Amino acid sequence: MMADGKVVGDGSWELHIQVTDLQVERVLRVKSDMHIGGVMLRLVEELDIAIDWSDHALWWPKKNVWLTHTRSTLDQYGVGAAAQLEFTPMHKTLRVQMPDLRYMDFRVDFSKKTFNAVVHLCKDLGIRYPEELSFCKPLGSDDLKQNYSEKQMKKKSTSATVKNGTPADTNSFIANRSHNSTNGSLDRSHHHPHSPARTPISSPGSTLRHTSNNGIGSLNSTMDSVDGDLSACLATSPHQPTEEARAKLLRPKSLLEKARMNVAWLDSSLSIMEQGVREFDTLLLRFKFFSFYDLNPKYDAARINLIYEQSKWAILNEEIDCTEEEMLMFAALQLQVNLQVNQPQPDNNTGTEDDIDRALSELQMSLEGSHVSTSPADIMHIPELADYLKFMKPRRFTLKGLKQYYFTYKDLELRYFKSAEYTNEPIETINLRGCEVTPDVNLSQQRYGIKLEVPAADGMTDYIIRCSSEEQYAKWMAAMRLASKGRSLADSSYDSEVKSIQAFLSMQHPAPAPVLNPESLDIQPEHYLSPRYSKRIRGKGGWCAGPYAEYSAVQRILEAHANVKDLPLVDAKLQYIRAWQALPEYGIALFLVKHMGQKREELLGVAFNRIMRMDLNTGDHIKTWRYNTMKAWNVNWETRHMMIQFEDDHVVFSCLTADCKVVHEFIGGYIFLSMRTKDANQNLNEELFHKLTGGWV
Repeated sequence: MMADGKVVGDGSWELHIQVTDLQVERVLRVKSDMHIGGVMLRLVEELDIAIDWSDHALWWPKKNVWLTHTRSTLDQYGVGAAAQLEFTPMHKTLRVQMPDLRYMDFRVDFSKKTFNAVVHLCKDLGIRYPEELSFCKPLGSDDLKQNYSEKQMKKKSTSATVKNGTPADTNSFIANRSHNSTNGSLDRSHHHPHSPARTPISSPGSTLRHTSNNGIGSLNSTMDSVDGDLSACLATSPHQPTEEARAKLLRPKSLLEKARMNVAWLDSSLSIMEQGVREFDTLLLRFKFFSFYDLNPKYDAARINLIYEQSKWAILNEEIDCTEEEMLMFAALQLQVNLQVNQPQPDNNTGTEDDIDRALSELQMSLEGSHVSTSPADIMHIPELADYLKFMKPRRFTLKGLKQYYFTYKDLELRYFKSAEYTNEPIETINLRGCEVTPDVNLSQQRYGIKLEVPAADGMTDYIIRCSSEEQYAKWMAAMRLASKGRSLADSSYDSEVKSIQAFLSMQHPAPAPVLNPESLDIQPEHYLSPRYSKRIRGKGGWCAGPYAEYSAVQRILEAHANVKDLPLVDAKLQYIRAWQALPEYGIALFLVKHMGQKREELLGVAFNRIMRMDLNTGDHIKTWRYNTMKAWNVNWETRHMMIQFEDDHVVFSCLTADCKVVHEFIGGYIFLSMRTKDANQNLNEELFHKLTGGWV
């Protein structure tokens, strides 16, 4: 039977497709067994416009999914007569806030998995090891006041009245929406002046627009010229961001608020578009995994600068705690970086001999093993530390203080005795393998403490050790840090670890007099000190108030600066990064969880080599598990529970401040990063990354 020249009753039906570039709709008569590629070909033929459509694909707004498998049929995707599809570019303009708080506009593939999109962006920017970075969503102060699980409950309660589809994003507070709709959850204060309908059609990755905050102007360049201009631009940053960018910074006031910040990470296994992000929206590019590999000034000027900037804002926003002396040291290094920006710098590109020497030393270490000893006599000698130290086991409801004992340390075993004369039977022998080590140092009070947390059958046993001098502290702290990694005093890195600790402490000593005149510099303390320490140090001016209190803070910064005044630009940034890495809370991603069968909520800390159960109020470690004892980890998607199996333990918990997928991705990501090698020719194994982080069987 014929109707308007077309056969009906043959199983065909009408498919509505919106062409977003042209803002027109086309209706195609299709069959369920038609392939996606055939649908797009028919659509392009009907449009009959001489345009390169190769970057376009079909997007299904209601199902929140790209139809990118061109050999799959409409039936296999579940596309029926009621479906409304969009024919839209895969590469779209995304506004990205860099770690130094500058905003840049990039052409990013919205159809690829987020991990792959970040990899391609970093390649264009000349940033090595892109697996360390990811995109996250801009958060507001309200997001720190509520748990993710509470948001999900509210979302479910409103889903009965708002039927707009279910977003595939597993950790998002952003609702699903169509291509041109709006959403108040995303930062839309930096929109491109053009609407999506007026966006000119161009080839993928054709243009990049850099919005500068340093008054120099904007940089418009093609992707072909990025290697020169943009890499140099990323290698240095403005001293201060715009007031608008700074006003949006969040300052978490508790461990719980720090945990709530991890809801922002995008799911690496889903595309940007599938997670509620639309063209001209804003995302943050940040280092997600704090396991930085092969930081080399010769190749990583931009990468080093961005890590420095992220660490700087983490300290200034009090995302990570430090002591007053450490805060002044960070301020001094930041000042040195600012002073060195416009100064001639040593050439980092002439390091051929250094590279050869480093390669030879690495080869020698791999052939000889990790021990310093080479002669037979040295091999027979097992290094040992022995000295008097003050010691206590902190217990509740006790007034007992530190007591002096004679300590020996050898082969990962710490023993203590009444005195050096009674070394036959130790009072206690402590195995330090897998221990947690936290510094407890206050230079102004001459306190050189070490907090030890040692694995035990019922959790972690706490010990407090107090050294009498910086030299003694550096030796014992270095030994215990190596012990926490399963390494003994015979490890070749022991001496360098001691020197690193001594250098870290020496930078915190105020110089007798500053080398710079405070009146010759415009230093605003709030740009160099976190709000807490800015207020505290100004308050130490005593009766001095107003400008005198500010002068006192500047004087303290300049006294600390005298210790780092000779550092060139890149070295000052690297010292800042190393000092950041030496902080007790460095690199620990926090999540609020509830363990199976437990009523009490706890913190879960995920670091580069371990997972920790932590007290919600104090942050004390309840129990620590190392990745090398982990047998399996997976997610029950029906109950949204994370399950981790260790050699001697089985852990099941639900996450309250983010989706369990985020926790799974952190663990899998760190395991992936631990598998990297020195082979410079290796390719990034994207398939393995998704296998370890995806959470799917």
